[in-house]
Amino acid sequence: MWIIKLGGSFCSDPRLPDWLSLVTQLGGGRIALVCGGGLLADEVRRLQTRWALDDLPAHNMAILAMVQNAYMLHGLSPALQPVSREADVPLVLRRGGVALWMPLELLRHQPDANTNWDVTSDSIALGLAQRLNAERLVVLKACDIDADMSVRQLVEAEVLDRRFAALAQQGGLPIDVLGGYQLDDLRALLLGRAPRLAGRHDRPVS
Repeated sequence: MWIIKLGGSFCSDPRLPDWLSLVTQLGGGRIALVCGGGLLADEVRRLQTRWALDDLPAHNMAILAMVQNAYMLHGLSPALQPVSREADVPLVLRRGGVALWMPLELLRHQPDANTNWDVTSDSIALGLAQRLNAERLVVLKACDIDADMSVRQLVEAEVLDRRFAALAQQGGLPIDVLGGYQLDDLRALLLGRAPRLAGRHDRPVS
């Protein structure tokens, strides 16, 4: 099982259909897709500042932003199979499908260590990969990615969220961070070939 986290910025990117086509063509039976909140999450941040909201309602609004974007992905690519419980992800994969995780089970009534902006969809996808004992996590970003940067450097550059590096140290699964121009590199990974570009980050976090 692989977890692929699709950055929410792709939801307004013309390359989105190409990424979805690749995932559905080559990911049957092994990929669970997690979509970020993108512009909808940015609006949550704006509203939180405007109304001085606590982090708990903002967290729940951001989770719902991820869910809304997942519904859009399903509308664009009906081959994706939505699941609202992570326990259902393996069931979809065993049937040969590509799971589309809608993280409604992460809605909270009380604040906890994860109901803040240190944890975004990046760490949420990593947490899912760890809980499901995934073989690999691939994080897709619409921006360009410097292939020489470590996971920790990507966190410091605010490409990945602030909790990501610490969370990555808790599990040994390989992590790849690919930019919006690296469609062919994801194809190579899915086909078991060496990527054309270097954007690999499965070395230890330091």
